[in-house]
Amino acid sequence: MAYKSLLTVMTETKISQTALAQMIALADGQDAHAEALCLGVDRSQTGYYYAGANALILQETLSRANAEADEILKFAQDYLGKSGVRWSAENGVAQIADIGRHVARRARFSDLVILPRPYGKDRDAEAEPIVEAAMFEGHAPVLLVPDEIEPISSPKTIMVGWNESIEAMRAIRCALPFLKQAELTRIVVIDPPRHGPDRSDPGGLLSQMLARHSVKCEIDVLSKTMTRVSDILNRHAADTEADMIVMGAYGHSRFREAILGGATRNMLEQSEVPVFLAH
Repeated sequence: MAYKSLLTVMTETKISQTALAQMIALADGQDAHAEALCLGVDRSQTGYYYAGANALILQETLSRANAEADEILKFAQDYLGKSGVRWSAENGVAQIADIGRHVARRARFSDLVILPRPYGKDRDAEAEPIVEAAMFEGHAPVLLVPDEIEPISSPKTIMVGWNESIEAMRAIRCALPFLKQAELTRIVVIDPPRHGPDRSDPGGLLSQMLARHSVKCEIDVLSKTMTRVSDILNRHAADTEADMIVMGAYGHSRFREAILGGATRNMLEQSEVPVFLAH
């Protein structure tokens, strides 16, 4: 298996450029098709914030969103056109309250979605809903890329956060194309249960499964020396010079909307390397 259909969603040009560059690098390395969905976002929230607005104001916000979509599409076409990979790009307009539906539909038909991480300076309100829609509604794995990082076509060292959860296993299965190409995969277990069935060999069954896929593995058992698991994982990623972190994404259902859980959010806020998530 390989990633043959890659997608990125752009709602502006500055922050999205890193994810676009990363998608091109992966498309080149995986011989894949790179697709950019360029959305102009109508942030008026008709019927709520602008409940008393007249038709002229509503038309103005729609016209502005259309102009933004055209500008982003032009940027994506110019950028992709110089890349040498197979690509496509299209634009559209979405209301901010409905953007998840558009993203989920496209993510559903993609092998991997590459996005800028949703937290940080200059992030718009739609950044987090786009990530959530791709994972929780589109059921696609997502690679979240930090700002101003050099794109990589094939990570050499990958760190896997393993806690025996369904989400972690789902992420590992989705990341197999990367894991099989990597020189080393580090399975990280933090404070394994003392009385569990795998207490004498934490991570052993996972390592065995991956080895049968020709994945080169090492198991790192760490103590919980810091309050947050995300801090431990990020520090270990820096210490081992990992190129990518693979982990399960955790969410909470709230008003029919998926909200990224605290552990996932903390990880994304701090990580200095791309984070591969699946739910």
